[in-house]
Formats: sequence, structure tokens, C-alpha cells
Amino acid sequence: MHSVAFRRHALCALAAASALCSTAVFAQAPATAYPAKVVRVIVPFAPGGGSDITARQVSQKLSESLGQQFVVDNRGGAAGLIGMELTVKSPPDGYTIMVMSGSFSATPATHKPAFDPINNIIAVAEVGYTPFVLSVHPSLPSRTAKELIALARSKPGEVVFASSGIGGLTHFATELMVNMAKIKMVHVPYKSTGAAMADLLAGRCQLIVGSLLPTTPHFKTGKLRPLAVTTAKRWYSLPDVPTLGDALPGYEVELWFGVMAPKGTPRPIIDRLNGAINKFLQEPEMKKNLDAQGMVPSGGAPEKFDKRIRGDYERWVKVVKEANIKIE
Repeated sequence: MHSVAFRRHALCALAAASALCSTAVFAQAPATAYPAKVVRVIVPFAPGGGSDITARQVSQKLSESLGQQFVVDNRGGAAGLIGMELTVKSPPDGYTIMVMSGSFSATPATHKPAFDPINNIIAVAEVGYTPFVLSVHPSLPSRTAKELIALARSKPGEVVFASSGIGGLTHFATELMVNMAKIKMVHVPYKSTGAAMADLLAGRCQLIVGSLLPTTPHFKTGKLRPLAVTTAKRWYSLPDVPTLGDALPGYEVELWFGVMAPKGTPRPIIDRLNGAINKFLQEPEMKKNLDAQGMVPSGGAPEKFDKRIRGDYERWVKVVKEANIKIE
């Protein structure tokens, strides 16, 4: 009897130990075995834009680093919401990730999607960032941001600014300036940065807070005049251009690009991706590729990126409310 009881006890103990061991192996599997198959990289915009270019660079480096294919899947439309929703609804297993710009924080501030991307898509790693540039048509007499603000105050509702569309980052960045400076300007939205730039160069609009790369070529030709960059410090490629924060203390807007994943993606997978990204961001080749886009590498922990995402979202919600911005 004692022998039978002993054997039963031993078998139970062995089964418990086996189950515990299996649980431990399963918990470690995401970190050691991932990725075991192709990873889809959703880009919520059409090919050719900043998010798409960044996604292709990141996907190539992750493929090299982790020994598995990372394939870009462009799902543009609805200001990025189509790709965001697809990400939210994908299995949180590490085999669907997303690469997107700071539009991720801006779009929900105006569109209010039912799937709540801010709380259902999590940060993996910020890849890089670049400034916007406050640029004016040469017909405008202002030579500094302070002079522009003074002009707008003296002529409320007469200065016209362009943007790449209602609710876009160029729109929000300008409205933030308007709010902080307590001035009134007329907003003319366009369907793209290219369309806005064409009218600005023709003098049909007077200024834009626009992306670095589309505006920079026109500074040397004198077709546009740079007044300020929107980063906290002067930008390395425009050393003589002051920051907008010099005229409006506390103003800072950066256009960032980063990698995200569906909420619930296991932390070991997030850490594996984050570690690989941080490593290749230090490589000279990657720094050169980002520089070609006017960006500098960011990196850092997921928590750092999450703080940036949520901070931007809260700021844009406030801007939308104060400027009474509505998407028709």
C-alpha cells in the first residue's frame, strides 16, 4: 500500500515538474524563437512617402538582424486609419508590426476612431525624427519669426498659411504657433504637401510650416525664406536658422517615425525588436540613410517612445479644441 501511494506521489510530482518546465519554456520561446516566419510590416500610407521609405529601411535591417523576412504591406487611406485599424485587429503575436510617422498621434485627435489606436497599438521603438521649417514667400517682409508674429498681429486675418490638409501635422504645427502667439491667420488646406508648395512658390499663399526636405531646395534659390525650425535646438543642416522656440518659448514640434505593434504583443518580442532596432540605428549606413531623409536616429526604450506618442496626442487634442478644427 505504502509502495503504491509512494509511486502515485512520485508520478504527481513528476507531472507537476514537467508542467512547470513546459510553462517556463513557453514563456521563453518568444524571445529565443522569434521570428520563426515572415513578419508583415504595415505602412498606413501609399508607397513613396516618409513612412514607406523608413519602413523599407527598417524592414531590410530587421531581416538582416533577425534572420527572417520583414515584408512591407502598404495600406493607405483615411489619413492612415485603414492601416491603423488593420494593425489593431491583427493577432498580437509579433508577426504584424506597423511603421508610421507622428501622424499616428495627430489623426485620432480629429477623427476619433472607434478602435482607439492610442491605447490599442503599443510602442516598439522610435527610429528617427526631423524638424518642420517655418518658411515664407519672399513677398512677405518678415525676416524673423518675431517679425512674422508682429505682422500677423497688426493685420489679423490677412496673412495666409498653407498646409498639406486639415488635421495634418503641418496644419497642427501652424495652429500651435497661432495659438501660442495669439494671432489670427487664414488657413488654406491642400490635398498634399506638393500642392501646397506649388501655390506657396507661386505666391498664392504666404507661409507654411512644412517638412524639411520639400522646402530646403528653395532656400538657396531665394524662392522661399526660412524663418525658424520647430525642433528644440537648431538643426544641423540649417545652422543659421533659429528655432521657433526662440520667438515662442516652449514651442517644439518634431516629425518622428517609429515602429509599433498590436496591444498584447508579448514583451519579450517587443524587447527583441527594440534591441535590434537600437543596434542598427548606430550603424553608419543607417545613419546615412536617415540623413538622406533629413532625419537623425532616435532609438531608446519602448517607454520613451510611448511617452512621446501620448504627449503629442494630448497636445493635438488641445490644439483641435482651441482652434475648433473639424473634419467634414
